[in-house]
Amino acid sequence: MWFSVAARALLGASMATALALPVDPTAPKDPGHTMKLFTLEQMKEAFSNGTLPPINAPVSHKAAPGKEQANALFKVNAVNANAGCSANPNMRFEWREYSDSDRHALVNSIQCLQTRPARIAGSNSRFQDFAVIHQKMSPDIHNNQKFLLWHRYFLWAFEQVLREECGFDRAFVWWDETKDAGHFSQLDMFSPTFFGTMHGCLNDGAFAGWQQVSGGCVSREGTAENTAQCSTSFENYCRGMGNYPDFERCWEYGPHGYGHNGIGGTMAYVEISPSDPAFYMHHSYVDRVYRVWQNADPARRTSISGLTADAISLGGIKPDVTVRDVIDTLDGAMCYRYTY
Repeated sequence: MWFSVAARALLGASMATALALPVDPTAPKDPGHTMKLFTLEQMKEAFSNGTLPPINAPVSHKAAPGKEQANALFKVNAVNANAGCSANPNMRFEWREYSDSDRHALVNSIQCLQTRPARIAGSNSRFQDFAVIHQKMSPDIHNNQKFLLWHRYFLWAFEQVLREECGFDRAFVWWDETKDAGHFSQLDMFSPTFFGTMHGCLNDGAFAGWQQVSGGCVSREGTAENTAQCSTSFENYCRGMGNYPDFERCWEYGPHGYGHNGIGGTMAYVEISPSDPAFYMHHSYVDRVYRVWQNADPARRTSISGLTADAISLGGIKPDVTVRDVIDTLDGAMCYRYTY
């Protein structure tokens, strides 16, 4: 699934031909599935005209037979571990609040995952386990109501594996993309000191020479035009949506997609985008804005469209949970909040 950017505003039910970002020639070919993206003005017009694509019906799953005991134990442990969570949650600090020591500890632990043996079929490292699962499950976790919830659990699981298997012992990080809208490449995260620069195959930084799932180098082809859509005004517009389906569509087809295309290269291929460690920084922003939207109305932290009993599965990386377990970051399987 290729993230593409609409070239013109929507008129009625039609959209102009989308423009695709250039990618490194060693990257896998576009499999032919496109996600329509909408600039802020296009999004406003689409909501006004009723031409935004409807959110797909979610694929409903229950815990697979044989997993119930492990899942139940996981939930009991999570509840016990998170007793009193609201009073003392884990904090996620914005990149600019993160010390250099914390940044290097994070980068080193991600490097560590790349050296650990794979546990998922089709992967060649513990780091790539996540990209393989994302690739396999991609049709079920995008363009539907589980998109934000599944990726919330996915990001949290990545953090836990860093802690459990690579000794990461710092607060986790998030990235406020609105502060870098239009100039992602100037952020020191994308430097030879940390995540590597933004142009072509990664040949500097901690992840130089890494390969993406399905072959080819991890690459970036960022554009200021796309990252400019990750703006405070676009975030605020989406946060003004009064119901989950509208918020989800605004957020997934808007700044979320533009963040992927704005980094470009590997990140622009939605299925394999977790091959680039920048994926986790981007989705920390996606999750943070979702949590802020939820906090505007406590009811948003308890249910969405009757899906609370549906399973959220990571394909074996962590036990299956339900929507109810991950819809509230302070009550369920997790215990964290953001610094602002």
